[in-house]
Amino acid sequence: MEHSAPIWLTYGFIYLTAAVLAVPLARALGLGAIIGYLGAGIAMGPWGLRLVSNVEDILHFAEFGVVLMLFVIGLELQPKRLWELRRPIFGWGMAQMLACTGILFAAAWGFGFSWRVSLIAGLGLALSSTAVCLQIMSERNLLRTPSGQAAFSILLFQDVAAIPILALIPILGAYKAAHAAHADSHIWLQVAKTLGTIAAVIIGGRLLLQPLLRWIARSRTPEIFTATSLLLVVGIAMLMTQVGLSMALGAFLAGVLLADSEYRSELETNIEPFKGLLLGLFFMAVGMSIDFGVILQSPWVMAAMVLGFVALKAVMIYGLARVMKLPWRERPVFTLMLAQGGEFAFVVFQTAAQYKVFRHSVSSMLVAAVALSMLLGPLLLVALDRLLLRRFAAIKDCDDLPRTEEISEPQESPIIIAGFGRYGQIVARVLLSQGMTPTILDHSVEMLEVARTFGYRVFYGDATRMDLLRIAGAAQARVLVIAVDSPEQSMKIATQARKHFPDLQIVARARDLNHWFRLRDLKVQHAEREVFESSLVSAQSVLELVGESPEEAQRITARFRQHNHELAERMYPHYKDQTQLIAVAKQGRQQLVEQMANERAQALAERRQDHSPSQAGQP
Repeated sequence: MEHSAPIWLTYGFIYLTAAVLAVPLARALGLGAIIGYLGAGIAMGPWGLRLVSNVEDILHFAEFGVVLMLFVIGLELQPKRLWELRRPIFGWGMAQMLACTGILFAAAWGFGFSWRVSLIAGLGLALSSTAVCLQIMSERNLLRTPSGQAAFSILLFQDVAAIPILALIPILGAYKAAHAAHADSHIWLQVAKTLGTIAAVIIGGRLLLQPLLRWIARSRTPEIFTATSLLLVVGIAMLMTQVGLSMALGAFLAGVLLADSEYRSELETNIEPFKGLLLGLFFMAVGMSIDFGVILQSPWVMAAMVLGFVALKAVMIYGLARVMKLPWRERPVFTLMLAQGGEFAFVVFQTAAQYKVFRHSVSSMLVAAVALSMLLGPLLLVALDRLLLRRFAAIKDCDDLPRTEEISEPQESPIIIAGFGRYGQIVARVLLSQGMTPTILDHSVEMLEVARTFGYRVFYGDATRMDLLRIAGAAQARVLVIAVDSPEQSMKIATQARKHFPDLQIVARARDLNHWFRLRDLKVQHAEREVFESSLVSAQSVLELVGESPEEAQRITARFRQHNHELAERMYPHYKDQTQLIAVAKQGRQQLVEQMANERAQALAERRQDHSPSQAGQP
């Protein structure tokens, strides 16, 4: 009796095999994971080995990877930070959409297309790939750079702009006045649904999510907390789909609402594996969706379309980067990331074909052009890394722009400093005063320019990359100072160093107590909270200003320092249990108050005894 594997098991085996083979090969060739996934999709699709046929269904399922990615990105953005970005989101984001749509509309109209086709084509092609861009920024650690923040703001505006673009398509596809009137009323209904749904997510998230997660966490069942994390994202995605909104927008809002939550790290850890796998599946589905039949029918037209719209967008985006005054070395990557097409263009063009804004053949051409641009974008970035950025690094100091020296030759200093901000600079200055020259790494172009102004030699490089750590001499060095500002980046560096260089001593800057606890998990014994000592100095000054003697103020702050270090050690075993952690903290704070009160009472009694008549020699 023959037995055949279920279809889902067969497809699962095919996808995982393709990913395991293609992605390491692409990385070994220096092309990046995205190219590997896209290449695997092309190989499996209808124009490759034909292992998969239902590409459209897979693409819809794989879009959930983008949704999970936006949720994780939202977790890293506190509402206060998002409010601070409102101007770049609606300022630069709107400027990019208007400029790119305008030039693409003019180009299409100039080639004889109707204004309706030109408008939808311009709007769809003006969108960029959130999935590709965020993956690139994450791999290159660009999210905290000026260009990364600007690109993220523009991408977020594009996600919001997708709502009115979809609402516009039925109007443009209407041939009769009655249908147009219906579409017009539908627009206002859609606006009301949009505002109502966003308000419901925000209000419901504030009132319900925190108590729900707290209740689930008390069950002490990790798999149920993971299921709750997925249920949260799936539920919000379903809600957004029901009212015709972007699933990614809803997931992003949910992430932002939980950015201040004590469960943020746990949620991110639970979602990360699913996000990575589904995002890879999404890129494979994009590769499978490329219709090479349409391309082969008019190869030169397709080539001109892809290169034309990417070039036009690149011109507008580079001009916008200059207006935004982004660092000149970040402009090429910023331009290429946003110049390619985006995954949401697939939805726009397919919807336009359904409403007969243009023919299905035109839709297929546009979809193929977008998919090819998403394949071309990462390849152009690889070429940029190998050609243009090396030329930037070779610019002489006599030019107007300072030189950025990318670390390439092995270093032999016994001390490596990762991060050259305020913290790293002080450490470096102390070492230099003793004749020690550390190897300094920093990925911020602005910081490198400032460092060279003061005569420091700083190498351009991301210390989370293993190859750069090896070149920096981590295998031979005695001490690694982790002075970067981001706790996430700090943890990545510490994890890599502990795994690959076990003999390397680590001295780390901790943003706060929770970061200190996480560093302790990695056996980092020399972790210092960045503002702790300066806060104690300020406290000592305050005590002196209100009447305490300098000696007494110093004694009080020294006593507090000792107690706080001891309390941190007591809290450390319980930091993953919020309830127990708070209990230990409250108990320690109360003990300090009582001890200090007893010491004050004892000191007062001693002073009274010293000034008593018998002690003074009086009868």
